[in-house]
Amino acid sequence: MNADVVRFALRGLGANKLRSGLTTLGVLIGVGAVILLVAVGNGSSIQIEENLARLGSNMLTVRPTTSGGGPGGGARAAAQTGPRVQARPLTVEDAAALADPAAAPSVKSASPVVTLPSAAATYAGGSHTISQFVGSDPAYFGTTNNQVAAGAYFTAADVAQARKVMLIGHTVAENLFGTADPLGRQVTVGGVPFTVVGVLREKGSAGFADADDLAVAPLTAVRQSLTGFGGLDQIVVQARDANSTATAQSEISAILDQRHGITTGSGTDYAVQNQASLQQTVSDSSRTFTVLLGAVAAISLLVGGIGITNIMLVTVTERTREIGIRKAIGAPRRAIMGQFLTEATVLSLVGGLLGVAVGVVGSQFTIAGVEPVIVPGSIFLSLGVSLAIGLFFGSYPAGRAASLRPIEALRHE
Repeated sequence: MNADVVRFALRGLGANKLRSGLTTLGVLIGVGAVILLVAVGNGSSIQIEENLARLGSNMLTVRPTTSGGGPGGGARAAAQTGPRVQARPLTVEDAAALADPAAAPSVKSASPVVTLPSAAATYAGGSHTISQFVGSDPAYFGTTNNQVAAGAYFTAADVAQARKVMLIGHTVAENLFGTADPLGRQVTVGGVPFTVVGVLREKGSAGFADADDLAVAPLTAVRQSLTGFGGLDQIVVQARDANSTATAQSEISAILDQRHGITTGSGTDYAVQNQASLQQTVSDSSRTFTVLLGAVAAISLLVGGIGITNIMLVTVTERTREIGIRKAIGAPRRAIMGQFLTEATVLSLVGGLLGVAVGVVGSQFTIAGVEPVIVPGSIFLSLGVSLAIGLFFGSYPAGRAASLRPIEALRHE
């Protein structure tokens, strides 16, 4: 009897191939979208975490806050509710104090940093807007894990003499020079000529941001020519090792509190960001983003289920007379219900399997700079949901078909 039910169901679907195909397409799009968007979210999360990991778990970043009482010192400042203090900018002297081995034995290096969020660069008629133009010292490269692929780093002498030299990332080199060797060439940045002395090793994108769209020059040259001599944008600090990070953070806070005249119970005018806590925050945010993408895609799967209900109701109406004849010659209620429920399940199953194939194939391509990484659970979950949708949304039309009275069905035109 079960084989007969399946045979009748397949025959019913085959009688309206176009309609069945369009209904299957709705489920296919839903399942494929869930798998693909979750893969994109997961891939983005992994890329961001990998780029953060390259910086090292022993890196800390000190940033100024606009006023006291801000998030200075991370969790430390969150517990402070004291009066605000007069905000002081971070200075080169602050960075030098943090690098003092006597005052901060857990700190390996501290580099002052000024940053231009974007800088127009031109060379031989070509132009490119550099996403991040950094002014710092030679220790910056080791702290941020920026390694040279060609050429050399600038030196402490370059910083002392404010020489206009710079190292550029792979994206900058490609956009300004193409296949030509950039070493020794002069690039005009904001109207100021800088000589390229090195090309940084390619790091890849960090989610939707390009980590190679970067240029680094001596701090003194950048301040003299481009930014002026205001406060620093940040100080990047490298602890002795990963185990010394918490101790280094405490030493940084103690030194800056003393230099900035911050007393116990008052707010701070700086923020210390621990790389490990940043990685955890980014991971949590990325997981939320991935779940959100999956939820948005799941809406299309729900719409596909509603389409199944609609088509099956139309099918029941069209085949009312057939149902009446079958019931009149003895077909039991469960056989009628089973046939239409099987039709709905087959539609959702075929759509789900094709959707899995589309999602897996689509995830092999780079999307918006992100390499999707499939989450196996999303495949099984979306396929299971598509089956459940077939059973759920097909049960009402199947129940309606099974409840038809033979005499009324036979009268139907």
